[in-house]
Amino acid sequence: MKSFHRLAAAALVAALASAPALAQIKIGVTLSTTGPAGSLGIPEKNTIALLPKTIAGKSVEYIVLDDASDSSAAVVNTRRLTSEDKVDAIIGSTTTPNSLAMTDVVAETGTPTISLASSARIIEPVDAKKAWVFKTPQTDTMMVLAILEHAAAHGIKTMGYIGFNDALGEAFYAEFEKFASVRGIRIVASERYAPRDTSVTAQVLKLTAAQPDMVVIGASGTPAVLPARALVERGYKGKVYFNHGVANNDFLRVGGKDVDGGYLPTSPVIVAAALPADHPARAQALDYVKRYEAAYGKGSVSAFGAYTWDAGLLLQHAIPIALKTAQPGTREFRAALRDAIEGTHDLPVSNGVTSMSKKDHLGLDQRARVIVRIVGGGWRLD
Repeated sequence: MKSFHRLAAAALVAALASAPALAQIKIGVTLSTTGPAGSLGIPEKNTIALLPKTIAGKSVEYIVLDDASDSSAAVVNTRRLTSEDKVDAIIGSTTTPNSLAMTDVVAETGTPTISLASSARIIEPVDAKKAWVFKTPQTDTMMVLAILEHAAAHGIKTMGYIGFNDALGEAFYAEFEKFASVRGIRIVASERYAPRDTSVTAQVLKLTAAQPDMVVIGASGTPAVLPARALVERGYKGKVYFNHGVANNDFLRVGGKDVDGGYLPTSPVIVAAALPADHPARAQALDYVKRYEAAYGKGSVSAFGAYTWDAGLLLQHAIPIALKTAQPGTREFRAALRDAIEGTHDLPVSNGVTSMSKKDHLGLDQRARVIVRIVGGGWRLD
């Protein structure tokens, strides 16, 4: 009889010990907090710390890894998060190359993933693999159109392009090839450089020789300063536009006067206080700014942290729905969570309003971007 009671007690202890694990939701996070994209990944990591630790009565654990701006490391992290940590969803990675590299693993393991990178190629077309992938940043198509509309309105007729020699740089340029002529703008020069390069003198000499009315820099983070500085040194007087991957204070700090006067399309959160009262992003953007600055200081907000915040909002919306179907830690829960994210409709986020579908895993419209000008080391709504 005593043996029976001991066995029953042991079984009860084991059951109680396993209950919290069953109830817990695990969110894997792989970010570029070091390397060339570090200035993007750090505010993303800071924002993870602001996300709720309880959703729909379930505790939430965020397992945060650094992929060092390296696509191979992002894949290794994804393997670890899915096979060892058994996460229910993933947020990341920071860059387009990393996010694209992760696609096979997240599809193979059936893990819903919300990318924080820009390229539409991350989610388009929504096939069997990309059915598991979503994103919160505006697509390069949306931002290229914003640049072209703004440039055409200012009488620009020709453009030069210099961008990263990776998936981000190529995808951004591909959109200009598609749409520049529609806005009456002709591409007269196109150059590339690596994110870790220390000089772009040769490329900028070719650009300035073509005498474009504007130069577009298709790069992200502080490495985008390099061609801007070289253009200033060559005395270039045309307009300069940047990819939206530069909207953070480290870029402003490193760029200084060399980036002053430049334009970029970016998230409404960057100029939240200047948004019209009826702008759909204003309320959520101001809320995020207040929370982030309370934790990290006034003026510390970046678009990249806001993309992470919106990923959190998507999960907060979708998790209660998925819990009606299955429990965390199961493939059934991951599938239900994927379906719930895809079914998101009219969800206010810091970038606007998200309405996803089976063919649209972003869900933002043109209200989710603004054009800002860099003035005196800050952002000004243009």
